[in-house]
Amino acid sequence: MNIYKLLSIVCLFLSFTVCGQSKEWNSLAENNYSIQYPNDWEVNKSGLMNTSFILLSQLTSQTDQFRENVNLIIQNLKGLNIDLDKYVVLSESQVKTMITDGNIISSDRVKNKEFEFQKVIYTGKQGIFELKFEQYYFIHNDKAYVLTLTCEENEFNTYKIIGEKILDSFSIE
Repeated sequence: MNIYKLLSIVCLFLSFTVCGQSKEWNSLAENNYSIQYPNDWEVNKSGLMNTSFILLSQLTSQTDQFRENVNLIIQNLKGLNIDLDKYVVLSESQVKTMITDGNIISSDRVKNKEFEFQKVIYTGKQGIFELKFEQYYFIHNDKAYVLTLTCEENEFNTYKIIGEKILDSFSIE
């Protein structure tokens, strides 16, 4: 068997293993948005840190101290005359000034079937944790929707596929 066939089989196996970590999905539907998430993730709708929700992964061991998560913050922009371009500039400057060692890795405009949004990936420290974030910024009906995947930096690649599947399931009504 040549090396390319072997690599293809290994990649296919890994994609089934990673993507198949959680077979069943739940939906969270509110008045103006919906999102899907694995059934083994916990939903927190307490409003902690001004979030609309936080979806929390399971801890992976007794020494694991951080639950990777996806959260949504909705900000009212009525009367502020802020479009997506302006919002991106403001948000990126906050990453650099409000996150310890904040470093933007990428910032790209994306268009899905519904909306155009900004996808920003950055790293930074919060307390004892070195984190990596993937954020989607949407502007719709004078509101900013900030959807964030937060992972320990060394766990980001482990959660990237499932995290992006959650992020990509987000829909604004």
